[in-house]
Amino acid sequence: MEEQEGSQQPQLVLAHKLFLLTHPDVEDIDKVRLRDEVLAAVKADDMASLYESLAGASVLEMDSALLDSMRKRIDEEIKKLDEKIADAEENLGESEVREAHLAKSLFFIKVGDKEKALEQLKLTESKTVAVGQKMDLVFYTLQIGFFHLDFDLISKSIDKAKNLFEEGGDWERKNRLKVYEGLYYMSTRNFKRAANLFLDSISTFTTYELFPYDTFIFYTVLTSVISLDRVSLKEKVVDAPEILAVIGKIPYLSDFLNSLYGCQYRSFFVAFSALTEHIKLDRYLQPHFRYYMREVRTVVYSQFLESYKSVTMEAMASAFGVSVDFIDLELSRFIAAGKLHCKIDKVAGVLETNRPDAKNALYQATIKQGDFLLNRIQKLSRVIDL
Repeated sequence: MEEQEGSQQPQLVLAHKLFLLTHPDVEDIDKVRLRDEVLAAVKADDMASLYESLAGASVLEMDSALLDSMRKRIDEEIKKLDEKIADAEENLGESEVREAHLAKSLFFIKVGDKEKALEQLKLTESKTVAVGQKMDLVFYTLQIGFFHLDFDLISKSIDKAKNLFEEGGDWERKNRLKVYEGLYYMSTRNFKRAANLFLDSISTFTTYELFPYDTFIFYTVLTSVISLDRVSLKEKVVDAPEILAVIGKIPYLSDFLNSLYGCQYRSFFVAFSALTEHIKLDRYLQPHFRYYMREVRTVVYSQFLESYKSVTMEAMASAFGVSVDFIDLELSRFIAAGKLHCKIDKVAGVLETNRPDAKNALYQATIKQGDFLLNRIQKLSRVIDL
């Protein structure tokens, strides 16, 4: 169960295949292959409870003999593990007792028994003294959370890990936690925090049990594009050597990033439309697909309009390689939602920007806060006079 460096945790690989197996956009011929791969993985690790639930949902066909054989092997292995724990408690030291309990925890993770795995991990923690080893147990809990997308469990585990780090802990584990936390924030639609955590981890990434480095760069670029200003995007992403070394391996990602920064909007839309298929087929990003699409378009339209006081609809449509009607419909939605600061002169076919003045807004806010403070002082003085 312990992963070698550079390999993804097998249960998370399986979770992604299960996601694709139930995805409406995946071709039937691919689903046949995925179904075979899922069944092979379930058989290999004796994941009886998962097999039963998948058969109940008609994802896999129920084979009672197979289910019974898996349960039998599980019971036999649990008996062996319990014997090792008893032997360690009677004849060996505390570290051997802990290792025996850990082996049982990892077995429950392997067979996909969430409740028993969490219970056994707590028991193993009670036998653990070193902060680093306690942190490793939290990482196992986080992996269970990401397999089941149990965000309550993930959030509590991240908080627990942070509390443990106050007692000590090495930098390697702290850096790994940043990636786990970043993935949690990305999965719960807090892209700004996710981007900052991912960017902090680029040069120290060792969290291969979650996903490969290419996938990490994919997430980093996607979250950064809608979270950073142009100057920060250039410094931390566009020119980052770690990203430059990998970005070419990921289809359309380089065109997506560089055409946005280089204001090549026609190329950007082509790359973006191709990249949407990758986003749709990602189990962490797919629930936020429509939101992310809107945010990216808000960024690119705002960037284009930043250069103009007014611009014709035809010129903007030409720059993006789309029709005037498409731009008209798109912008009207974003303007109505308060995402873009401009107005459409339909008769003249012109867009007029009305960007808020940041200095004036700050001045008005200061005046308002000053009035509020004066009112509070006056009320306080009347109370003191009484």
